[in-house]
Formats: sequence, C-alpha cells, structure tokens
Amino acid sequence: MSAERVVTAPVQVAGLDIEQPDATRAAPLPWRRIGDALLPWLLPFALLALWATGAAQGWISQQVLPSPHFVWETLRDLASGGELQLHVSASLARVLVGFAAGSALGLLLGSAMGLSKRVEAYVLPSFNALVQIPVLAWLPFVLLIVGIGEPLKYILIAKAALVPVALNTLQGFRQTPLALREVGQVYGYTRRQQVLEIVLPHAVPTLFTGLRLGFTKAWLSLVVVELVASSEGLGYLIVYGRQLFQLDLVMAAVVVVGAIGYAIDRLLDALESFAHRRRPGAAR
Repeated sequence: MSAERVVTAPVQVAGLDIEQPDATRAAPLPWRRIGDALLPWLLPFALLALWATGAAQGWISQQVLPSPHFVWETLRDLASGGELQLHVSASLARVLVGFAAGSALGLLLGSAMGLSKRVEAYVLPSFNALVQIPVLAWLPFVLLIVGIGEPLKYILIAKAALVPVALNTLQGFRQTPLALREVGQVYGYTRRQQVLEIVLPHAVPTLFTGLRLGFTKAWLSLVVVELVASSEGLGYLIVYGRQLFQLDLVMAAVVVVGAIGYAIDRLLDALESFAHRRRPGAAR
C-alpha cells in the first residue's frame, strides 16, 4: 500500500457523510518543510545582498563599512594564521567557566526558593533588587576586589548567567500541579521522593529555558567584559580593530561572535525541545 498522504473530504450519500479522497486538498508537505526551513534566512541574505551592493556601488565608504568580500578575506587570514583560534578558545574558556559557576549557583538558589516559602520571602526581594543592576555597573566594584585578571571576567559572566537560571528554576519548581503533590502525599511519598519524582520532572523544561537564557546573558557579558578589560578574546579583537581603525577586523570578529552564539543557542534549543518532549504527559 502506498505511504502517500491522502486527504479526504466529506460527501453526502443517502443522508450519510462519507469521507472520500480529495486530491485538490493534498498539501505538498516536503516543499512546505523546505520553505519553512528557508524562510528565516530570507532577511539575513537580503541584508547581506544590500551590504554587498552598497559596497560595490560606493553607497558606503570602505573606511566606514568594508565590503563582505574584504571581511571574508580578513577572517580567512585570521584563521590561517591561528590568531582566530587563539581568541575563540580564550573566549569560550571564559564563558564556559563563568556560565558553569553561575548556572550551578542559580540552580541552588532557585531550588532553595522554590522548595521553601520562607527562603523565598527572605531572599527574593533583595535578589530582584540586585537583578536590576547591569553587569557593567558591577565592574568597578569587582575590579577593586579581585583586580583586572581572569577572576574579574568569571565573576561578571557568572552573575549574568545566575539571574535567569535562578528565576526560571524558581518558576519551574512552583508550576507543578497541586493535584500531583496531593497524590504523592496520598501514596506516602517522602519530601525527597516528591521532589525527585514529581516536582523535578515537571520543572526540567523550564530549567532548560533558564539555562538557555543564562548562556545568552553570559555570552553577551563576555564580549562586554572583554571590550573593557582583556588582552585576548573576541571582545579584545573588536577593540583592537577599532583602535587601529581596521573595521574589517571589527566586522570579522562580530561575525564570529554571532556565529558561535547562534550555534550554541541552537544546540540549547534542541536540548530544550527534547526536555519538553520528555515532560510527563507531553505525548498526551
């Protein structure tokens, strides 16, 4: 039997509605999938074409905005000379250490607030007040304490990741249906069993959302910190190119920052989708 999809339409036969095949309603699903996959790339390619056209026609000065070809040549020279790998590895090492530390603290803090109303009452108001202070505002204070070395970058990146992870963890622990908690109490679940077998499975998708937002904040903070205080990394490469007025170098570093951030965000998005599918009751 053919595996093709057949769309049926109701027809009236002797007062009864009978489903019959209707070829005109059959949707070309493969083409629709291809169109949906290409649609998000229309705007970036349109902007790239506009950029290339403006550079070729002289609408924009090369000293202000170099052509895409010039930026690509600069990027290729950085990669072939090994300089790009050096800066990328330095930035990734910093963001991974800061993100891991901030996420761990955020998970602990959010879990404590989510499992205890008393802890939430004591901590959440002050936490919400500190959240409003941007990362750059903490820079002079942390600089006086730890100096201008690597700990400064780790602390600021960790702070940026901690906030969304803690808030989403709190939300995830609080969104478990009350009926399930009551069922656990009826079956005599201990506090630990309720957390591990009832609360945590329902909180996992929200935890992944917090981790994804936390990495986004950490990656943005990394570039900002490296712009201010660093001697290597992608942020430093941007500052170095600006100081020498080599805007092709600046644009090449910006492209790498965007590409790496986008790739890791897609990876976290895939993990988040997997967590949603694994959520209890998701199949139903």
